[in-house]
Amino acid sequence: MTGGPGAALLGVDVGGTKVALRAEAAGRPAYERIVTWPAGADPAADLSLLATEAAALRAGFGPVATVGVAMPATVDRGGTVVAWPGRPSWVGLDLAGALRRLFPDTRTGYADDGDLAALAESRHAGRDDVLYLGVGTGVGGGIVLGGRNVPAGASAEVGHMVVDVDGERCDCGRAGCLQATASGPATLRRAARLRDGPVDHRRLRAGLRDGRPWAVEAIRPACAALAAAVVSLGELLAIDLAVVGGGFAAGLPGFVPLVGRLAAAGGRAGRPAPRVAAAALGGLSSLHGALHLARDLADAPVPTGTGDHTREASQ
Repeated sequence: MTGGPGAALLGVDVGGTKVALRAEAAGRPAYERIVTWPAGADPAADLSLLATEAAALRAGFGPVATVGVAMPATVDRGGTVVAWPGRPSWVGLDLAGALRRLFPDTRTGYADDGDLAALAESRHAGRDDVLYLGVGTGVGGGIVLGGRNVPAGASAEVGHMVVDVDGERCDCGRAGCLQATASGPATLRRAARLRDGPVDHRRLRAGLRDGRPWAVEAIRPACAALAAAVVSLGELLAIDLAVVGGGFAAGLPGFVPLVGRLAAAGGRAGRPAPRVAAAALGGLSSLHGALHLARDLADAPVPTGTGDHTREASQ
């Protein structure tokens, strides 16, 4: 196994449009790299890009002891991708095998990106019980209770909570999922209809900063749906802190405070809604969670993980 004194820990955050890498080693500045996926969403091209990045990291930064990977896809117990609306061409990919080839002789683990983001935010806050909602290309999420991800043996698919049975159709094929209303693409589509013209994240951010009615109206359904999820999960889990992050939410002025106000209004006597806070790690929660996974793999005997969600691709 590659490693030894000075060997790096590597976190990889796989997204629908890009992948982020961060390596850390004692006594050296961190290595950080963000790359955009090639056009065409071809798994072979995607994996070739990752192989090039892994080789460049090893050549320029040194050996890697352990790797943690945050994945937005649904991966079965055998390590095969069974669903990923963001890059559907990955369905059927042997993820575990691909990671073994990318990081040979290196202990590598992977887990759901929402679960790892929740773990990172929980550890950063020093809190054992945290709900995390990540708003980006989709809506991810994770739940930490007693310092561990729950539910055991499965990821917390918060983005697929049904918040409106008559709502818009989700990428998963069902109507009314949280992410069908609250994801970045859903909010931008709504903004474009209201503005009667194209809207990207930069234009929406500027519109919110300037108080444009179309921008304010565009984000309210997203914030209301997220608030409904916070209130409902607060009732089920009796938690008192919900963290909202993700790259899309992180850059929008007023977004997280509006979720907080709407959630607070949904509390009831004896069971106030969880307090809503912006992710302390911003859009990097999943990446830092992947690093926590790599660190835990380095510190623990085989088999291991950061909880019941981690699967190891190689040992």
